[in-house]
Amino acid sequence: MGFLPINREEMLERGWEQPDFIYICGDAYVDHPSFGAAIITRMLEAHGYKVVFLAQPDWKKNDEFLQFGEPRLGFLISSGNIDSMVNHYSVSKRRRDKDSYTDEGVMGKRPDRATIVYSKKVRSLFPDSAIILGGIEASLRRLAHYDYWDDKVRPSILLDAMADMVLYGMGENSIIELAEALDGGLNIKDITYIKGSVYQTNNIDTLFEHEILPTFEEIKTNKRMYARSFKMQHENHDALNATTLVEPYKNCYVVQNPPSLPLTTDEMDYSYSLPYMRKFHPRYKYIPAIEEVKFSVISNRGCFGSCSFCALTAHQGRIIQSRSKDSIVKEVKRITEYDDFKGYIHDVGGPTANFYHPSCDKQLKVGTCKHRECLHPKPCPNLKVDHSDYLEILRACRSLPKIKKVFVRSGIRYDYLMHDKDDTFFKELIEHHISGQLKVAPEHVSNKVLDIMGKCNFELYDSFTKKYERLNEEANKNQFLVPYLMSSHPGCDLHDAVELACYLKRIHHTPQQVQDFYPTPSTLSTCMYYTGIDPLTDKPIYVEKDPHEKLLQRALMQYSYPKNYDLVYEALKKANRLDLVGNSKKCLIPPISNVKHYDNRRNQHGKNRKSFSDTRSR
Repeated sequence: MGFLPINREEMLERGWEQPDFIYICGDAYVDHPSFGAAIITRMLEAHGYKVVFLAQPDWKKNDEFLQFGEPRLGFLISSGNIDSMVNHYSVSKRRRDKDSYTDEGVMGKRPDRATIVYSKKVRSLFPDSAIILGGIEASLRRLAHYDYWDDKVRPSILLDAMADMVLYGMGENSIIELAEALDGGLNIKDITYIKGSVYQTNNIDTLFEHEILPTFEEIKTNKRMYARSFKMQHENHDALNATTLVEPYKNCYVVQNPPSLPLTTDEMDYSYSLPYMRKFHPRYKYIPAIEEVKFSVISNRGCFGSCSFCALTAHQGRIIQSRSKDSIVKEVKRITEYDDFKGYIHDVGGPTANFYHPSCDKQLKVGTCKHRECLHPKPCPNLKVDHSDYLEILRACRSLPKIKKVFVRSGIRYDYLMHDKDDTFFKELIEHHISGQLKVAPEHVSNKVLDIMGKCNFELYDSFTKKYERLNEEANKNQFLVPYLMSSHPGCDLHDAVELACYLKRIHHTPQQVQDFYPTPSTLSTCMYYTGIDPLTDKPIYVEKDPHEKLLQRALMQYSYPKNYDLVYEALKKANRLDLVGNSKKCLIPPISNVKHYDNRRNQHGKNRKSFSDTRSR
């Protein structure tokens, strides 16, 4: 079937005088089911709609936006697979030098706040067309939100972008419902009933059940009201028990309908069976983002882990949706037929690889609990822990001809794994599905910080590492754990950072990369960061915002780097932990009297990338 038309010439070659939809995307055109734009456009195509794909148009000019003429039904606009601001800036707000979703990684092919810029351009050129926003950038900004880059509360992206509607979450069903309504002659202004949609109105008298959020003016000036609004939103993420939310503005209301229902297995199988090309368009030389997903398969959506810093709850929800074994195996078979396939499936998973079923039986009837998490602070008594079906999928995939190895790289929840009384999956994971190292995300070691993060206590992670080592020994494997760790998360102070550094010293691990907490829209942690309040408990939370103090926390995680010596010493002095300066095994850095010797190592560090602890005799 080939790629969708990307310019007027290709549209005319198909015999189309006018498209039904123009999909404008901040990413290069990659027709792969790991890219949301591909799923939405293929779904529309499968239902008979004519869709053209306008990738990374020059927003400073009109020509590319005008080339197709006005679409019959409307414009669909997305920043792409990643938030444009996260894509462009590091947590320190420094401009990145690579865009993995652009040809050859070139930066600058999309604007900051791409969804808003594209939408305003379209509104100026086609003032009467329907404009529908989607994708992660719009989804997480659907209501008023704290914006880290502006350091202020911004209104719903619907208003900023001058658009008609936001479709949030995973939009297969909602986009078809909307397309059918538009195709039936309804005006976009009258389509107010679609689940998973947000719209603007001047009158809410016709709404039935709904909750009124604090006004935009209130949350913009009052952090406690902001926290209150966030809590109301947080309690209405579930499609089965959420209510309509109304956010008042001076001259209008922004209305958020409840989320779309989770896809059934049949619906999800259908979505992933569409005729994706599974590659980037031939107009490009190379799109770096294809590397990890080209030979990977998505098996599930959603996550009931509910980490405070993750936006998945707000975007995909807590109810796990999964594909059938047959659907996954068929896709793996197709992958093996590619000429450049070397025998390795890079991943079979999703947001959390080993979440394959809803966490309890009642969720598909009444939804997830509003005031209780499935795993935190302790596993719910109703939690179902079962890896058997996911394991059968992995077994079926690795038994196929041409398959050398099937890896699991999309993330294992070690706490869920540890709650499984049957070790069969754990053993086979180690035996068959790890490429020398397993990446896990304990995030921290301080139980105080972990509790705020929504993570399990450190003792469980410690038990996991010991069991992992034991099972590797039994399997005669020499495979390592690579822990993901985070600095400066709300609740984390210098004493917690020192505790983490001491743990890293104990396990002889120096992270090559350190992730500072990044406040992105719609996460619980971002609400804490902005307000200094835990919105779920209304209690104050310590937040480190000073750039230098954040730098001290980062430096402690890489305490053995000679270039960090002065920062680490300063941090230990401030934390009243100079007992960790010295020559004993427990110390993080040598005494000042040895600084000359240490300084000599600094220049070497930049050349050979070895840490001080790596070069010491042990």
